[in-house]
Amino acid sequence: MRSKLILLSAVAALAATSASAADVVKGKKKAAPAPVVVVSPWDWTVGAGATTNYIFRGISQSNAQPGVNANAEIRYSLSDAHTLYLGAAGSSVKLTNQDTSPPVEWDAIGGVRATYGALTFDLGGIGYLYSKVETPNNVFVTTPNWFEGYLKTSYAVNDAITLGINGFVSPNYLDTGANAQYVSGTAAYKLGDLVFSGEFGHQFLGKTDAAHTPVSGNRSLPDYNYWNLGAAYTYKLATLDLRYHDSSLSKKGCADITGPTNGVYGAASQSKYCNAAVVGTLSFALTSKDVK
Repeated sequence: MRSKLILLSAVAALAATSASAADVVKGKKKAAPAPVVVVSPWDWTVGAGATTNYIFRGISQSNAQPGVNANAEIRYSLSDAHTLYLGAAGSSVKLTNQDTSPPVEWDAIGGVRATYGALTFDLGGIGYLYSKVETPNNVFVTTPNWFEGYLKTSYAVNDAITLGINGFVSPNYLDTGANAQYVSGTAAYKLGDLVFSGEFGHQFLGKTDAAHTPVSGNRSLPDYNYWNLGAAYTYKLATLDLRYHDSSLSKKGCADITGPTNGVYGAASQSKYCNAAVVGTLSFALTSKDVK
């Protein structure tokens, strides 16, 4: 009797093993469910840097001297293709009139980015904000707060080459009352951690008005071309950028925009703020992915 029980148990075990093996062969055996991975729609970037000259479209914002900056951006993914973002940045500045120049430019940025395969769109706006400055005579001077809307596009031709077209528009350039439009084309070539890039753009400027510029009244600001060319090398969180900046602005045309730096107003006014320059910038960026 005992021998029969042992024999029946062995047969049952063999049958169970055979059935299990058959399920595996037939693909019927179910694997354990994979753990659910929850991906947060939020992410962020913070950064800081130093530059030998803060240049904005060919015009120095730091009196051709070194400056520092910091920035932060938070993003929310609406879908795989669409992302909302808000950002803030601060840069040290030294504008033409040193007695009334604010120490810092604050930028408030927001918009939406959309990616469709190799094509990316960025629609948003940026406000350039400055605090009031107290002069040696204890008089507060209002500095030129203003706003631009923009549409930036880029197309990745392949893993190495990216091309872009950008457009900016402002109803009140530098708080002068002049309308402004800026359009540019960009190109970048990536070679490992090294990126070669350049930009060529044209700044369209209208007429100032007496309400914003009561001293000079209505006057036309000069249109001009701007271009830059350089290379950036990234190692871990750090990026070193070396870039040449130049524009078609004459010293007189530059003075019409920035005010004179030679102390002379009128036909003989000149400004050194639009000189060609080679600029070095060292920046650091940390993203939410870097701390995971």
